[in-house]
Amino acid sequence: MRTMIITIERTPRTLQFCGETIEVEQLGRRLPFARKPAELTGMCATGNAVVYVTETVEMTPSEFDTFANNLHLSRPWLKGKGGSIGDGHLCVEIHAPGRPYLYVDPSGSDYPRYVARLG
Repeated sequence: MRTMIITIERTPRTLQFCGETIEVEQLGRRLPFARKPAELTGMCATGNAVVYVTETVEMTPSEFDTFANNLHLSRPWLKGKGGSIGDGHLCVEIHAPGRPYLYVDPSGSDYPRYVARLG
């Protein structure tokens, strides 16, 4: 098995969002986002948006696969998170060993409304 290592610069930022100050990390690369994808395979992403990481969720490969194959399902732990700011998305970063990184912006909802993939 071959392992790929991706290094993306992350810059700490302080943003004003909905009247609150939040601490994020801005990815050094813009990513295309898919809107309301049902699953990771076949996801059609467009554009190039700034990614602001608000938190990171580590999953097992099995948890990740279940999540990525059912992106349309409600996830209570996503409710109230995310949002659009300028030309970017406030995202929950999701990762598991041997899997791509996902950047999820639920835009206040409880499911992945916008999803970008890295790797």
